[in-house]
Amino acid sequence: MNLTETLHWRYTTKEFDTTKKISKEDMQEVKNLLRLSPSSVNLQPWHFIITETEKGKERIAKGTEGFYHFNRSKIVDAAAVVLFCSRTSADDAYMKHLLEIQDKDGRFPTEALKNRLYGAMNAFADIHKYDVKDFQHWMEKQVYLNIGSFLLGVASLKIDATPMEGLDMKALDEEFGLREKGFTAITAVSIGYRASSDFNVTEKTPKSRLPENEIFTIL
Repeated sequence: MNLTETLHWRYTTKEFDTTKKISKEDMQEVKNLLRLSPSSVNLQPWHFIITETEKGKERIAKGTEGFYHFNRSKIVDAAAVVLFCSRTSADDAYMKHLLEIQDKDGRFPTEALKNRLYGAMNAFADIHKYDVKDFQHWMEKQVYLNIGSFLLGVASLKIDATPMEGLDMKALDEEFGLREKGFTAITAVSIGYRASSDFNVTEKTPKSRLPENEIFTIL
């Protein structure tokens, strides 16, 4: 499929085929998509909880108890689930850790370039800490960049996906001890293969988007 075909093919899957699993090779590509996503100043403020097991899916499904019960089947029936978590802080120790990893990976041909990136990382962090005062929200934005590229990436593998904010994030934080580890859950994405009975498949409910003349200004 070309890009446009992929965009038309993908949709938010409402019902998964429970008999279909994702191959080991494609699950490695799923991990590559998560790890290689872009982020501002390469901050990478994320952690991912990935499960293909019934036990693991039941743990994530604890976030659907009560009001969010309507999302339970989208988790337990999927082939796999990814819980996207954002850092709650990024101190100087973390910045230096990022810098050293990048140095080992050969990203800095000179020490001056390494120092320049370290300065840029801290400059942007300080803007969001002290001027805009949205530091945690800024980190969450980077995770959402990851989610966007992830949805397109899995679609290119002909894997269906369901992103869900409709979860009890506090319950998930507690279930996985995320806050103690410096993270918080923000979104889960279930992946797998659409059931033939899914009412939301694009052949039954074609995509609807605003027309170009409403959303583009061409200069």
